[in-house]
Amino acid sequence: MTASAITADRPVGVALGGSVALACAMGIGRFVYTPILPFMADSLGLTKGEAGLIASANFLGYMLGALAASSPGLPGSRRSWAIAALALSAVSTGIMGLFTDLPIFLLLRFIGCVASAFALVFSSALVMDRLAAAKRPALIALYFAGVGSGIVTSALLVAGLAAAGYGWRDFWFASGVLALLGLVLFMSLVPGGGDVPAKPVEAGGGSRDKRLVALIVSYGLFGFGYVITATFISAIVRSEPTLKSLEPAIWLIVGIGAIPSVAIWAAVGRRFGNGRAYAIACLVEAGAVILSVISLSPVAVALSALLLGGTFVGITATGLVNARELSRVDPRRNLALMTAIFGIGQMIGPTFGGFLHDMSGSFRLPTLAAAGVLVIAGLIVGLTATARLARR
Repeated sequence: MTASAITADRPVGVALGGSVALACAMGIGRFVYTPILPFMADSLGLTKGEAGLIASANFLGYMLGALAASSPGLPGSRRSWAIAALALSAVSTGIMGLFTDLPIFLLLRFIGCVASAFALVFSSALVMDRLAAAKRPALIALYFAGVGSGIVTSALLVAGLAAAGYGWRDFWFASGVLALLGLVLFMSLVPGGGDVPAKPVEAGGGSRDKRLVALIVSYGLFGFGYVITATFISAIVRSEPTLKSLEPAIWLIVGIGAIPSVAIWAAVGRRFGNGRAYAIACLVEAGAVILSVISLSPVAVALSALLLGGTFVGITATGLVNARELSRVDPRRNLALMTAIFGIGQMIGPTFGGFLHDMSGSFRLPTLAAAGVLVIAGLIVGLTATARLARR
């Protein structure tokens, strides 16, 4: 039985299985570092700059992994690559708890995010193509909800273990085990049977489309713009006495905002167009990151976290869906290129934010810079989309 025939019988299962894959690779494998970071920093005496270096190692691995995943000569099926990547992500996450040396942390986070990038690229190509073949593209929202679900799960896991008196090492061990369990669930929900055939190559491939070029550039700026707050929001809350009560919940709030974000921004896209929806989301996110540093009110910072979660996954998904739609060649190449440029922005952001914090004593300056970059990211795509509509 072909993949398309299998998917036609169980598209919800495929979307749900893909959602589990994203929860493991992204919500846990990539983002669990954020709620664990304050505990590691306290126990090991990490500076903000060192914490930013670890996060940047995450994203260097993410960028290089995405570039490697774009190679057309990789043998094997998309499903096989996704399974291998999820397994490596889980193992590299779990064994973080065995070590205390910064160079080893850098290496493990690098390896883990190479795996996360492979998992994202191959699971996205696999799931989106199968859902398109089944004529159920709306289920893509369920697939991308996995990022938010994974963030919520990791936040609850860390908060629960912390409340029970466990330490940062145990957080990593438990996260690795949970990711392995998710891998088993993914394998059961997303069957084998071959991939949907890729689009044939056409003359003047999709990379020459001006809209796609604008989207790729913007996606890299977006990666820089959101990641400083996404990396350090738990540390920001932990460092302010008036916000201390928010610490167990702040990353959970981000995850709660992320779960419905793809469906929300997809609805905005249907009303105003995907390009404009992407641009609006970037502007809303710029406001969210500014809000995280201009007020010490728990309500304001909680709103910032909710809006951060409610935009960054939606922008991520909208960008990847747009890239697939604009592709005249196998979309895996453009999905990988998007993920790679996104990784460059993410790689620069945490180190920039961490060291600027160490120099200035505050996250205000790097956060305001990030907000400005998000505004530019939104304008690049928004103006391109508006210009195209004006020509019609």
